[in-house]
Amino acid sequence: MIYVLLDGVGDLPHPDLDGKTPLEAANTPILDKIASNGAIGEVISVGKGIAPESDIAVFNMLGYKFKHADYVGRGVIEAIGIGIDFKDGDLALRGNYSTLNDEGVIVDRRAGRHIEKADADGVAKEIEEKVKLTSPDVSVVVSPTIGHRVTVRIRKDSQKLSSRITNTDPAYSNIGGMGVAKAVGDFLKIEKCLPLDDDEDSKFTANLVNEFSEKSIEIMKESQINKRRQKENKKQLSCILLRDAGNKYPNVIPINEKYAMNFSCIVDMPVEIGISEVLKMKAFEAGGLTDYEEKAKVAAKAMETQNAIYVHLKGPDEFGHDGDAIGKMKNIEEIDQRFFKTLVENIDSSKVAIIISADHSTPCINKGHSDDPVPVVVSGDFIKKDGTTRMTEQQAKKGSIGLLQGAEVVEKSLELIKSQI
Repeated sequence: MIYVLLDGVGDLPHPDLDGKTPLEAANTPILDKIASNGAIGEVISVGKGIAPESDIAVFNMLGYKFKHADYVGRGVIEAIGIGIDFKDGDLALRGNYSTLNDEGVIVDRRAGRHIEKADADGVAKEIEEKVKLTSPDVSVVVSPTIGHRVTVRIRKDSQKLSSRITNTDPAYSNIGGMGVAKAVGDFLKIEKCLPLDDDEDSKFTANLVNEFSEKSIEIMKESQINKRRQKENKKQLSCILLRDAGNKYPNVIPINEKYAMNFSCIVDMPVEIGISEVLKMKAFEAGGLTDYEEKAKVAAKAMETQNAIYVHLKGPDEFGHDGDAIGKMKNIEEIDQRFFKTLVENIDSSKVAIIISADHSTPCINKGHSDDPVPVVVSGDFIKKDGTTRMTEQQAKKGSIGLLQGAEVVEKSLELIKSQI
C-alpha cells in the first residue's frame, strides 16, 4: 500500500470559496477517481479537543498512540531528524525565528516564513558564539532547518535537564510533552518558561531557558545580519520562540516489527525525518518539497521492494496557517495533477492500495491546527466500494469506514485490504 498524508489538508467552510472547504472547492479529477474506487471515512488524528502538532499527529497516523508521560516531545524528534548530538538528560526544543516590534509584541511568529538559509544560519552561529549563560558547563546548539524553523539543544554536563517546563511560544501549550495549538488573538508576547512541577531540575531548566531567551534576543538585536535585513525591508529575526521540550531518546517498537511489513517512507521535514529514524523506516530520496512527480514515481517504484510506503506532502498546511483558502485549493489541485496523476499512471491498482488522509486539519479561518476530523480514503480494485465519489469533509461523514482514531488507520486499512483479497 501507498499511504499518503496531505499535511493539514482538512479545513472548514470558507467565505472566499463560497462556503466550501478547499477540498470541496478544488477541481480534483484524479482524487475523485481514487475515492470512487474505494471507501471513505473520518479520522480524529490524536483526540477530541486536541489540536495536535504534526509530530504527535503523524505518530498517531502511523499507529503509535502515546500516553502523555511517555512522549519525548517534538524538540527531541527534530533533533534526531537533523542529526544533532543528543543524549538522555539533554534538553531539546523546537523553535521559530520570530519578529518582535519595539514593545516586544510578536508581529510575525515565523519572521516572514521564507528566510534565506545564509541569514538563518548566520544568526544561529552568532547566538552560539556569543551567548554566555551564568551556569557553568552549559553548552548550546542552535540549528536552523527549513525557513523559520530552528532546533535548540541545551546541555549541562553535570546535571540532567528537565522536560517538565512550559513553552515560551504563546501559540502552543506543552501537555505532557505534546504540543497542542491554543486559540490565540493577534496580541502575542513571549511567555516566561515555567516549571510544571516542584522538582529542582525543572525549576533550574526553566530559568536556563528564560536566560537563553533573554540573552539571545539581545544578541539578535545587535546582529549585523538583522541590521542588513532592516535596510532591505525584510522581517527581523528578533527572537526564537521555544516549545515542546524533551530530554530523553524515544523507545518504541520499529514499524516493521509492529506490522510485519516492509514499511518505508518519503519525507522532507526534520520532524518527519526524525519520526522515520525513530521508527526505523527506510527513507527514499525523492527531490524537494514540491517535486511531486518525482515523489510519485519513487513511491510507485518502491513497491518493487517494499509492501508499504508512507509519503508526506507538506503543501496544504502552510496555506492553512497563512489563512489563504484560495491558495490551499490551488495547491490541492496541483497535488492532484502532479502527484496523484503520476502515481496512478505508475501503479497497478489491482495490486496496490492507495490510502490518503491528513495528519490534522488546518482551517484557513483559524490560521492554525484544529481537532476537526479529516477524511481518509482506502482505494484499490479489491476494496469494497461504498458509493462515495470525492475525498471531502462532507462525503467522509457518509462513508462506510466511519469515524476512526488516528492510531487505528493503518490497521483498519490493512483489514480492508486483507478482507477483500
